[in-house]
Amino acid sequence: MSQEAVRAQTVRIDDITLHLSQPVLTHQEWIGQADVLKQLLACWLVVHESDLPLSPRLVGPPGIGKTTLGMAAAKRRTQNLYIYQCTSDTRPEDLLVTPVLAESGKIVYHASPLVTAMVTGGICLLDEGNRMNEKSWASLAPLLDQRRFVESVIAGITVPAHLDFRCCVTMNDDESTYEVPDYILSRLQPTLAVDFPNREDEMAILRYHLPFAGEDMLNLTVDFLQQAHGLNLEFSPRDGIHILQYALKRLSQDPDHPLSRDAAWREALERVLGEEALDLDSLAEQRRRALGSDIPGLSLGGFFFGADDPLNPDADEEN
Repeated sequence: MSQEAVRAQTVRIDDITLHLSQPVLTHQEWIGQADVLKQLLACWLVVHESDLPLSPRLVGPPGIGKTTLGMAAAKRRTQNLYIYQCTSDTRPEDLLVTPVLAESGKIVYHASPLVTAMVTGGICLLDEGNRMNEKSWASLAPLLDQRRFVESVIAGITVPAHLDFRCCVTMNDDESTYEVPDYILSRLQPTLAVDFPNREDEMAILRYHLPFAGEDMLNLTVDFLQQAHGLNLEFSPRDGIHILQYALKRLSQDPDHPLSRDAAWREALERVLGEEALDLDSLAEQRRRALGSDIPGLSLGGFFFGADDPLNPDADEEN
């Protein structure tokens, strides 16, 4: 089904007319990490008439390109893509069907991007799924198993999924607002890990998004990001793009009193990531201490007795 056809389409289920959402019209290329793209495409294959596609989790740090990965996979399959942004206050009706008061005074029903993908045979990417509460996830449980349908209480209808419907969920590997329940996690399988890119791929990513950036600025940014990755600091390609964008804008702002490239880049780094990002080694050390990695281990004897207590089994024998 073409994007133009979907844009103005409605469908009727039982006695309810649903106004469909629009697909995402822009696409981005996936650069590097070819294996994880193949893994996602494999999840969506059907190898037998009784087989069902999988609904995987794409897990990784923020800004690493998980949404771009889903977009690239949808493009490979030549299917319309719909993205739903999950939040902590997402309600089941937001995920499925929302009633809206029309100018005529009548209630009309709008299908979410998820339901639109279901009825048209598109692909839905649920973005940042670990921000969503259990009540909303519960409304998707029958969709994510062999039943493949959702029930809209608001509209009073059951919506079956098209045979071509595919789904995946992105999740940041940081603290989530809500813990996703186990009965949902068992349906969102397998887990596909998206990691930081290597230097060559990261350079290609920045060049793709900012083809007008000079080599010196690109190298400054990639060197910084690669050092951050090596120190387990979660500064992402998205951060690098923002640093470069701001630095290039500052350089072009005042031709009569131009900043040096180094000064503009350093200012951009501080404005985008904060003053602490100017010294990555110190920042990494601070975070290690915050996580308690420098706290010496405490034995069972040391927990109950002082170091010099003769009853401490770990005390020096000379004491």
